[in-house]
Amino acid sequence: GAMKEIAGILGLQGLSRVEAYDISNTNGFESVGSMIVYEKGKPCRSDYRKFKLRTVAGPDDYASMHEVLTRRFTHGMEERKERAEKKLEDAYGSFTKFPDLIMMDGGRGQVNIALQVLDELHLAIPVCGMVKDDFHRTRGLYFHNVELPIDRNSEGFKLITRIQDEAHRFAIEYHRSLRSKE
Repeated sequence: GAMKEIAGILGLQGLSRVEAYDISNTNGFESVGSMIVYEKGKPCRSDYRKFKLRTVAGPDDYASMHEVLTRRFTHGMEERKERAEKKLEDAYGSFTKFPDLIMMDGGRGQVNIALQVLDELHLAIPVCGMVKDDFHRTRGLYFHNVELPIDRNSEGFKLITRIQDEAHRFAIEYHRSLRSKE
């Protein structure tokens, strides 16, 4: 029901698979990105991915997100091509499954970076931002250059909050593990 509610708010049909992205770093040190996946409203942990940033120096969230999304979808397109040549079906837990919706931790800037990457790769996937209030709590969704408020008591709002919190937790956990290794 929560996925249908989110789809209705965004005007989308058939929302099943959602990928959410977040970046974590400490003043640009050990920058990492996370990708979490929810299918039919539930986390699909086998499809979660971590990205250690290779090309970004310093605390540049936009460049970091550009790298993460470019790597994710380029890898997925290459994997799809290889599997098609070998006439194999999509493997579970692989990058070949693309989402019905991309959710970015943030607003206009993060959404625009995602749209830029998708445009560069000639992919058409809807992108929305999960906007936070001044207290760092989910406030609404940013979609098609408009911030959409959501009833804070609705199941859709609760799911968006869980997705945002999970993407953040997964990124920070990986970042902390790299920092402790240093």
